[in-house]
Amino acid sequence: MDSNLISALSALGGAVLGGSLSLLASWLVNERQVRVQWLGHDREHREDLYKEFIEQAAKCYVHALLHDKPAVPSLVVLYAKMSRMRVLSSPQVIENGERLIKEIIQTYSRPNKSLTEVQAMNDDSFDVIRGFAEACRAEFNSLRAQTL
Repeated sequence: MDSNLISALSALGGAVLGGSLSLLASWLVNERQVRVQWLGHDREHREDLYKEFIEQAAKCYVHALLHDKPAVPSLVVLYAKMSRMRVLSSPQVIENGERLIKEIIQTYSRPNKSLTEVQAMNDDSFDVIRGFAEACRAEFNSLRAQTL
């Protein structure tokens, strides 16, 4: 074979290989960036949903402590947010959210508390949202691990 032909084929092969590896590296970096952006958007969406759910649950719980008749519109909003979470959330978050809603509904059947009694409640009996919040934190920690 002619040495010029071998040199040309070697150069062409090197260029093809270098270009292919460069293209593959660019594709992998782009794929990673898209995944990180999607996970970030998903996390923001969950944060907003969980924040709204916690705020609504707190309102419903305080209402349940002070009244014996449920605030049905508020409970409907809480159920709607729970349904949205069933699409996005981990089983632990869903389980804790459902447990929180049951606790709020059961609170309506208990004797009403005065504002003074509510203020005197200790943190453990008053903070029914803690389990849900901790499940959310665990879910966010696992999402953070996925982006690393």
